[in-house]
Amino acid sequence: MTSPVVVAIDGPSGSGKSSVSKAVAARLGLAYLDTGAMYRAATVWSMETADLDDAASVAAAVRAMPLVMGLDPAAPGVELDGRDVAVTIRTTQVTTAVSKVASNLDVRAELKRLQREIIDQESSAQAVFSGGRGIVAEGRDITTVVAPDADVRVLLTASEEARLRRRSLEVHGAADATAVDATRDQVLRRDQDDAKVTQFHVAADGVATVDSSDLDFEQTVDAVLAVVAQAETAGSRA
Repeated sequence: MTSPVVVAIDGPSGSGKSSVSKAVAARLGLAYLDTGAMYRAATVWSMETADLDDAASVAAAVRAMPLVMGLDPAAPGVELDGRDVAVTIRTTQVTTAVSKVASNLDVRAELKRLQREIIDQESSAQAVFSGGRGIVAEGRDITTVVAPDADVRVLLTASEEARLRRRSLEVHGAADATAVDATRDQVLRRDQDDAKVTQFHVAADGVATVDSSDLDFEQTVDAVLAVVAQAETAGSRA
């Protein structure tokens, strides 16, 4: 790549967007931003410093949040006030509470600002990780609200069955009927909650859809890389 590139990847829970996005960033030598982790970090901070039932209190806490996002796709750490919270943000307690924080429109506005700041930074000479080569940013709102001007925008989706199976393997280490049922509410409820404030089931105009229902991990990564290559080719012809 001869110029900075921004790749935005959205999709429902369990679609594989985090693992695929990290792999794509690593292959292309780009920074990686997990915006979902930012909402989870905001939830941890709000649980510690605010009243989760008070929207204004939560918004004020997030605006003051001392958050540092690691941008290395091989080790994308998350720090709050100097503490590594990469494990904490994935706990069941945080997963249960994150939608309450993520549905707060003032919180979304603040995190959008921070996300846009990081994306712009990694596409400039002031880049922290990529050397100005660019970034892969994934999560809710990325393709339509945070980075609608991204060079490449992808909606990564999969059937409900495939998404539940993948998340079950991730959380429980198994994909039998019992494990899938234990995961079902978490995955589907999170999507239902997030759908109230963002659209991620249908690709917006200009957003390429990659359906990974029948693809393995490497095939999915290759499919996204093909979209990036196609966009670069189209850009060079313009």
